[in-house]
Formats: sequence, C-alpha cells, structure tokens
Amino acid sequence: MSSSGPRDRSLIERYRKFLPVSDATPVITLAEGSTPLLSAPRLGERLGLNLFLKLEGLNPTGSFKDRGMTLAVSKGLEDGARAVICASTGNTSASAAAYASRAGIRCIVIIPEGKIAAGKLAQAVTHGAQVLSVAGNFDQALDIVRGIVEKYPVQLVNSINPYRLEGQKTGAFEIVDSLGKAPDFLAIPVGNAGNITAYWNGFNEYLNAGECDSVPRMIGFQAAGAAPLVLGRPVKNPETIATAIRIGNPARGDQALAAAGDSRGLIDSVTDEEIISAYKLVASTEGTFCEPASAASLAGVIKKQREGLFNEGDTVVCVLTGHGLKDPDTAIDNGAKVVRVDADFDRVVDTLGL
Repeated sequence: MSSSGPRDRSLIERYRKFLPVSDATPVITLAEGSTPLLSAPRLGERLGLNLFLKLEGLNPTGSFKDRGMTLAVSKGLEDGARAVICASTGNTSASAAAYASRAGIRCIVIIPEGKIAAGKLAQAVTHGAQVLSVAGNFDQALDIVRGIVEKYPVQLVNSINPYRLEGQKTGAFEIVDSLGKAPDFLAIPVGNAGNITAYWNGFNEYLNAGECDSVPRMIGFQAAGAAPLVLGRPVKNPETIATAIRIGNPARGDQALAAAGDSRGLIDSVTDEEIISAYKLVASTEGTFCEPASAASLAGVIKKQREGLFNEGDTVVCVLTGHGLKDPDTAIDNGAKVVRVDADFDRVVDTLGL
C-alpha cells in the first residue's frame, strides 16, 4: 500500500525556468500556489459568462501575497538578509511574518493605526513579527519603511521589491495551465497595484514562451473611496471597508495603468456597497468565502456586465485575493444575525418555522 507524499513542490520549483533563481538560491517555501480555479456556474449563468474564481485565499497564509513572499525572502536570504520589513494593511504582514519565521530571520511590520483586520494582525503577531502601529495611513507607513531600508541593513518585502512581482506572476501561469488557454478577461482588485502588474507580466511571458496564444484583457477595480488611478491623483485619506486595498498612492500605479491600457482593459472603481453585495453573493451562491477586497473583482465584473463590456459566453476569471477569515468582523457585521432561543425543542422548531 503506497502512502501519499508531501504536497506538490514549491512554487519556485514548479516554475523555476520562469523565475530569477539559481542553484545558489535557498528556497523558503510553505508549499504556496497551486490554488484552485473554481468554476462558478450559478453566477456565470446569471451574468451570461463562463466565470471562474481563482481562490488565492487557499495559499498558506490565506492570501496571494505568499506567491511573491516565497521569492522575496528566498532571494533576500541568498543576498545575506537577516531581517525583513514591510508596511502593511494586513496580508503582506501575515505573509512576511510567516516566511521570515520559516527562514529563521527577524520580521518588522509597520501598520497604519486601526486600519488592519483582526485576522491579519493575529497572524503577524503569532508568527513572531515585531509590529509597530503608526498614527497615519498606509502610504505614510510605507514612506517610513523606505527610509529605514535606505539607512539600515533590512530587506524591504513590499510589492516594490521586484521579486514579489516575479512570484505573483505565477498566478497567471496557473490560470493558463488550468484552462488550457488564457481567459478573455482577468478581473482583479487593485490596491498598491503590484498584482495586476504581475499577472500581466505572467500572461505575456507565457505567450512569448508559446504556453498560450493570447492574453486577456486586464480589468482592475479599486474601491471608490481609495481610487487614485481612477481619479488620476493620489487620495490623501483613503477610506473603504476593503482594508486590503485602502491605499491612496499605489507604488505600481503607472505599471497598472500600462497593463490595463496595453491589454485593451480598464481600471475602474466600485463602491463599498457593491463590494459587500458581491462578497455576500459569492459566498451564498458559490460557497466561496473571501475577504471584502477580494470581492472587488466580482463587483467590478457585475458592474461592467451591466454596462455591456462582455459578450455572451466570454471566459472571465475573477482573482479572489484573500480568504474571508482574514476579516471576521466584517463577516459578522454584514451577515445574518444569530438568533438566541431557549434550549427547548418546540421553541427551536417554532423559531425555524418548520
């Protein structure tokens, strides 16, 4: 009787020929990647689309950040780094802390005060990161981190680290590998704008390598209260329930706009109400629990379907960037309320209306 082996190889090993690594690179992995591409037939029928959900919340720390973090920390260790640092609205901090722990090095996290979801903060502190909360927003936190990196021997692992994007582009590879082709559209949330940039790079690399014969139109969605790329200017005090994309001056903004333009796509905004509606809809119709920022991709697809962007039967992939348990407070606040009843059979049956 054969026993099952360990989970599939690390993301770096699976896509080594497309990544800037060598035999000298120590691979720091938590078996990231290989996330499901889930067909969404009920939502697809409603929208007239061949709809798929890329479930990045099933990465080891619950978000897409692990794709880039495995490479950033591995390359940092190769270069002799003994500490990593990031500014974060949550997911980056959780991922950085986990991979630093795996590598046996120090992790420093700077977060904007009161702007991080409980699930993400819990991960960072449990993995042993040193977390500082600053009285300001994400962009101010990132400015501080950049200043520290300029003066001290600490490796920056935010998405301005080019290795982050190199790892994140593998999400595009996996979509093509699963579908056997590129989708017609790739819908993705946009915060600091690294992910849309990375996916566009990935699709083009696969095209040039002969792994697919087309690239998708890239459609990115910001929250209306944090939509600098839509407004054409930085947002000084960004606000949205989708904390992961509450960013007013994205580091990769120009590249994101180029990805949208070069692919004949777009970057648009969706309101918090549209985000929460999509967040609840995907959970109730497809059994998929994502964090609010993730639902911006589906909210955007619903909005653009109303506006006539798609043709009937287009293949559309929504990237759901993080798991719903990252932000339990939002789920509880927006979900059905728990009804209290006495521990009595008849009272329970009566309350249920059976």
